[in-house]
Amino acid sequence: MNKAQIVDAVHSKLNTTKVAAEEAVDTVINSILDSLKKGEEVSIAGLGIFSVKDRAARTARNPRTGEPVQIPAMKVPKFRAAKALKEAVK
Repeated sequence: MNKAQIVDAVHSKLNTTKVAAEEAVDTVINSILDSLKKGEEVSIAGLGIFSVKDRAARTARNPRTGEPVQIPAMKVPKFRAAKALKEAVK
């Protein structure tokens, strides 16, 4: 499923225009992104928890040349699935 299909599902469920449905989906996505940018967790009951994790700097190897390469520290998004989601997927 992609964003357009989610917009179609919201459109059919709410009996609203596609533009309004797309704005609703964009608002949810942007709200999650804004919270993650601030370093906050986003918890959605029945779905899971979105969070940001700090990844330490490390040394890796270039697979083509074998040379060591420094990878800088960075923040990466993380998702922990809720028990209800895990059970639904089983």
